Amino acid sequence: MQFAKDSFFLALQTRLAGLNPARTITLNGASVPAVVVAENLPPSSAEELPNAFYLEWGEAGVVAGQPGYGALMSLECVISYFTWGAVASMVDRGRVLGQLDSELLAICQPPNTEKQDYTQAPSADLGTKVFWSTPSFSENEKGAVEDPAGRHADGRVERKARITVFFFAEVTLS
Repeated sequence: MQFAKDSFFLALQTRLAGLNPARTITLNGASVPAVVVAENLPPSSAEELPNAFYLEWGEAGVVAGQPGYGALMSLECVISYFTWGAVASMVDRGRVLGQLDSELLAICQPPNTEKQDYTQAPSADLGTKVFWSTPSFSENEKGAVEDPAGRHADGRVERKARITVFFFAEVTLS
């Protein structure tokens, strides 16, 4: 399963670097494309950064009718992001959120990538693909942005996108 996670993450990160090279964040002193896997960050990490895509992995399962070794698996992924806008008055938050939405849609196409083993250098092609659903967007957790109860005190606007990632389980031979 880790190979599928890594392949999906690195496909999105590489595509973002090509689409918008300026969309970067600094992690551990290095500037990287603004796609981050939350579980790969140290627990002591600072608060999430604006204008960056955070991947969180959810439920995994075997797709119905696919038993045994090499089964087709599914893995839920939530991609969250927020912005304060690009100007001090924050009046452009909606436009910046729309840009982030568009960038996410663009980096999710085509909806597949080769599954690679990144535990070695150079990475090894595992002979199958990782593929995924179209992102399904939602507003912040409390409802629509227009709902005053759903607004953040710091003025941010946020979005979550849900994607189902599919891949074939690795066959382990003893």
